Amino acid sequence: MSKMIQVRNVSDRLHRELKRRAKSRGQTLTAFVQEILEREVSRPDPQDVYARIEARGPLIEGDVDFAAIIRAERREAGRE
Repeated sequence: MSKMIQVRNVSDRLHRELKRRAKSRGQTLTAFVQEILEREVSRPDPQDVYARIEARGPLIEGDVDFAAIIRAERREAGRE
């Protein structure tokens, strides 16, 4: 069963822009706003992503001289 959401205190400027964008896509305002909401909730929550990254731990242990690695790769490719 679908639910209704009401958004109050939307500025005239925002309402006009939402209507303009919906019209330019050939959509109703409701369909356009639903699309925006679907797009937003289809993305993972940033805090969840950060937590998963943190849980993985470092990919490289210890001190690594990345500049030396890049120089060596460039030398091998004949670019340095």
